[in-house]
Parts: sequence; structure tokens; C-alpha cells
Amino acid sequence: MAVTLTTWQAYSLEALAERLGRACLAANASVTAAESCTGGGVASAITDIAGSSAYFETGYVTYANGAKQRLLGVRDATLAEHGAVSAETVGEMVAGACRDSGATLGVAISGVAGPGGGSAAKPVGTVWFAWGDVRAQESECHHLPGTRDVVRGQAVRVALIGLIDRLEKRVSPT
Repeated sequence: MAVTLTTWQAYSLEALAERLGRACLAANASVTAAESCTGGGVASAITDIAGSSAYFETGYVTYANGAKQRLLGVRDATLAEHGAVSAETVGEMVAGACRDSGATLGVAISGVAGPGGGSAAKPVGTVWFAWGDVRAQESECHHLPGTRDVVRGQAVRVALIGLIDRLEKRVSPT
């Protein structure tokens, strides 16, 4: 059964991270995470599972724009034109994370967790995700309701589910 975003509530972070591990092993893949608003929550969930070093070597917490630029190669022009919370930025983040780590697949997350920092164009709860590698990235924007902790927790779930979905499709394309 494929995990979908509409059913994420039914899974604990532990269950999602375990499923991700099985998917990585089945696909002979490694993963990385480039995180901003989740502050390392994806990496933490993955590494809570014993044996995760077989498919997760490194993650990046790039909360500040300077860190996104230095560690992941996000361009000044991208940040100036689109901002940190954008499809363009998360696309460059995931490409940079995969390039640096050598991971098969990565996820990048940047958003406005709140309670402040939102705008009319990017209100609190706006979170951009990108999944992919050095060559290709897919971006999605989600508007996640709730407090700062709830938005961050939901973002970790969305990130894990996106990784699982992409890895399981590599093993059994449907």
C-alpha cells in the first residue's frame, strides 16, 4: 500500500522512519535531508532507527540564508528573487545536499513555522519541499495549519512520506 499525504496522520514518525529504511534498503539507496524550518527533525527521525547509518550518512540544518549558500550552494540571485521559502530555493538545497553527500535521493524543506514571520504571500504554515537529486528535483508547497510545533512536525511527516513514495516507486513502479 502506498503512503499518501492524505493518510500521513495514521503513521507515527517512528513507523514512517522504519518504512523509509526498508524502502532505502530495497532500492539500494541512500538519503539526505537539507532542512530549514524543521531544524533537523527529519534527520532526527531517520537516525532514531537503529541501523540507519546503512542509508543515511549526513543531513544539513541550514536555518539561515548564509548557511544555505555556504553549505548547499543556494545562489544569491535565487534568494534575492524568490526568497528562502520558495520552490527555487528548496530545489537548489536538495541538489546541493545530494551533490555534497553523494546520496541517491534527498529532501529539502524551507517554510514559515510561525508564530511570526509570515506575509500575505507566504503566511505562517507555508512550507516548500523538494525531493530529488543533483539532476532533477520536484517541488511542492503545503499550507500546514497549527502552532509552530505542529507545523514543524507535519513538515517532517510530509518530508518522510515524500522520500518513501519516491523510493517505493523505484522498486515497484505502478
